[in-house]
Amino acid sequence: MRLLIVAAAAVLLLLQVLAAGATRTEPLVGGWESIKNLNDPYVQEIAKFAIKTHNDQAKTGLVLEKVVKGETQVVAGTNYKLVVAAKDGADTKNFEAVVWDKPWEHFRSLTSFKPV
Repeated sequence: MRLLIVAAAAVLLLLQVLAAGATRTEPLVGGWESIKNLNDPYVQEIAKFAIKTHNDQAKTGLVLEKVVKGETQVVAGTNYKLVVAAKDGADTKNFEAVVWDKPWEHFRSLTSFKPV
């Protein structure tokens, strides 16, 4: 009888935990969340950093046109995953750039840059 009561209480507790997780409205730490304002000056700064760093590393001459899409991920800092439109000579191409940013340490790193 005692075992049955303990098992029932455990099942009820598990159901409560699952229900609480299903109604979560705040961003999940470690999950990607869409950037609502792609024209935010800080997002634009991250995009310019990505293009400049890529240009320096790959010896290219891409010019940022606009940020097409973006997401952030909270890590030890913030990852910014941006799709940017950039001029490559006469052509405009889209690239996905991932930048790891830790402003309190004055640290920023381009971790990925690839055509999409």
